[in-house]
Amino acid sequence: MSDTSGRGPQPGPQSWNPNPPGRHPHPHGWQPNPWGPPPPPPPKPGVIPLAPLGVDHVLGGAFATMRRYAKPLFGTAAAAYGLLAAVMTGALLLAYAATRDDFRAMYEPGATFSWEHGRPLLMAFGAVWATGLLASLAINSFIQAACAATLHEAVLGRPTTFRAVWHKAWSRTPSVTAVTLLLALVLLLPLATFALLLVSFFVTVMTDSTAPFGLVFLLFLLTLPLAAWLYVLFAFAPAAAVLESAGPLTALRRSARLVRGAWWRTFGISLLAGVIVVIVSLAFRLPLQFAAPEPPAVTPDTDTSELLFDQLRSQFGLYALLGLLGTLLTQLLATVFLPLVTALLYIDRRIRGEGLAHTLTEASRS
Repeated sequence: MSDTSGRGPQPGPQSWNPNPPGRHPHPHGWQPNPWGPPPPPPPKPGVIPLAPLGVDHVLGGAFATMRRYAKPLFGTAAAAYGLLAAVMTGALLLAYAATRDDFRAMYEPGATFSWEHGRPLLMAFGAVWATGLLASLAINSFIQAACAATLHEAVLGRPTTFRAVWHKAWSRTPSVTAVTLLLALVLLLPLATFALLLVSFFVTVMTDSTAPFGLVFLLFLLTLPLAAWLYVLFAFAPAAAVLESAGPLTALRRSARLVRGAWWRTFGISLLAGVIVVIVSLAFRLPLQFAAPEPPAVTPDTDTSELLFDQLRSQFGLYALLGLLGTLLTQLLATVFLPLVTALLYIDRRIRGEGLAHTLTEASRS
């Protein structure tokens, strides 16, 4: 990610590997001397001080990274989402072109719609859904890798470019995708049990039996904390996959080792970051809810086409444009801010347990 011409090897993610060669200072950084003057403040070449981080340093470092590196960070995320939109648009167009006649059978006057038309539609748009799922997984993994790659330079106080971030993130996307897939499967545990809980509720209502609902509810209560524990345990794996160039399994083991002894702190700060994203999202959406246009009045004499036109005009004007803009901005904030917070927590654990502050200090001076 940096220019190495004529200057020998430059510090990069490989210098963040555990147990680097050379001396190993105290894992907790700068220690006060009880018999002398207070120690100098830790160096701060970039967005965070190179010492154990507090909550203010983690959140402040994430906001500072978004502010100072907005162009490569948000530019990469916006380009990735643009690529996702292009893929989905192309998939929808191909699906429509392949099933045009079957699709017309649903709405053309006099046409008869049967299973012979429904089967190709289900297969085509099922393929679109699967394409969107895989593409979203790859794009979100790419953005996580881009956040970690940008943060690497932000911590060292070095400039970076859109091209450098894109190149580094793209090279680590396969590893981050494998990790993200595992984390997604972890989240599917409570979601699947919740869906089973709803099904058992309807079965209970129809059969007047409480046994299925009670058993599934107990399973849901057991699955929810298990999924949360696993998700936090492996939360540092994407950052390790990028900053240490680790493979998926190695990144998962590194995350579990770093989170050990700091699970509640990691969970609490991550939850606080999520609350911040929700508050910002509400700050965008609530004013739009109050400013939403009144629906057109309906009378027995109102023409159906006129009613539909008035509804479309009220929902797809300036209000819809502002709503779409707010949704895009909050989505960009969430997909960038949360991975930055997690990566900073990963760096904090490395500083506290592995003396990473010394390595980062030397890298920032090179």
